[in-house]
Amino acid sequence: MRTALLVGIMSIGTILLRFLPFLVIRKEPPRLISYLGKVLPPAIIGMLVIYCLKDVNIIARPYGIPELIAVIGVIGMQIWRKNAVISILVGTVLYMLIQAFV
Repeated sequence: MRTALLVGIMSIGTILLRFLPFLVIRKEPPRLISYLGKVLPPAIIGMLVIYCLKDVNIIARPYGIPELIAVIGVIGMQIWRKNAVISILVGTVLYMLIQAFV
C-alpha cells in the first residue's frame, strides 16, 4: 500500500512538472527557449556520439570496425528515413549483432 502511494505521488509530481511550463507560458515562448530548442538536440546527439566512441581502440583488434559499421548504419538510416528513433535502433541492433556473431 505504501509503495503504491509513493508511486502515485511521484507520478503526479512528474506529470505536474511536465505540464507546468505549458500552463504557465500560454503565449509564444521566449526567444531563448526557442533558440535552445533548435540548438540543443544536435549538441546532445554530438555529445552522445563522443561518449559512445570515446573508448574505441583503433589500434587493437577489432580496430573499431563494429562501431564504424553501426555509425554508418545510423547515418544511412537517418539520411534515408529521417527518423532518429529508427536510426538509433538500427545502429544498436547492428552493433549487437556484430558483437554476438562476429
